[in-house]
Amino acid sequence: MFSPLPRRETASTIAAVMSAFALGISTLVVSPATSRAEQATSTPALNDDLNSVFKTQPCLQSKSLAQLDAPIARVAKRLDAHEPVTIVAVGSSSTGGSGASSPSYSYPSRLERELRQRFPDTPISVINQGVNGEDTASMMARMDAVLAPKPDLIIWQLGTNTLLRDGNIPETGTLLQAGINRIKKTGADVLLIDPQFAPRVNAKPAVSEMVGLIAYVAKQAHVPVFRRYVAMRHWHEDQAIAIDRFITADGLHMNDWGYSCLARLLAENITATVARSRAVAGVKPFQ
Repeated sequence: MFSPLPRRETASTIAAVMSAFALGISTLVVSPATSRAEQATSTPALNDDLNSVFKTQPCLQSKSLAQLDAPIARVAKRLDAHEPVTIVAVGSSSTGGSGASSPSYSYPSRLERELRQRFPDTPISVINQGVNGEDTASMMARMDAVLAPKPDLIIWQLGTNTLLRDGNIPETGTLLQAGINRIKKTGADVLLIDPQFAPRVNAKPAVSEMVGLIAYVAKQAHVPVFRRYVAMRHWHEDQAIAIDRFITADGLHMNDWGYSCLARLLAENITATVARSRAVAGVKPFQ
């Protein structure tokens, strides 16, 4: 059973982690895209051709975020053997796809397509178990259903709703520790996603504390984090992309471009991390 996070240690570690996040923002261009002319919105829905998805606005990430900071060993092993890989994406509305023009533009749907393109010899499925409005406690309450498909990887997006409701952040850390432990006992890998960079999230004074807490728990548990908050902040602050280019009018949820770029960068991170695991193990690159 996990003990609560020590407040002093957490605060100092979070400060160090957040300081590191602020450094080294240089760019890595990921492939461009086309839009569908018939989509009458300010952000067009995206073409299904993943090699041309970002022609109207490049999908960029910081080189410092180009790979995850901990291994996903089970996924790497199954990809190496060309065995089916099942991924469950658990989270709240930004996993479910609120703000997307259709379910096919949620990040889990786009991620499945991205990973299948990168690993064409391996059957890959991404199951979307995002539920609108949930916080970490709600996700823990339905962990049996999350684990039911016997996933090889669980991608766990959390933290946003607790921030929006001015909830208990240390309690989120304790629940997250317990959840990671439970998932690991099944043999599955865990990958965390922190809150989105969006006006309603940024308005909360505790946003840096939440982002840092998730990074802290992940480091202690030796699981990777996709730093969504930093990645999206990079789009706006360093690439000068307008907020309404990737966030809907509600000031919270991502749109088609935002979800598809998130999926593209997450797939790139997973691919790079798997390649690094293979290199450490002395395995030849994928052909």
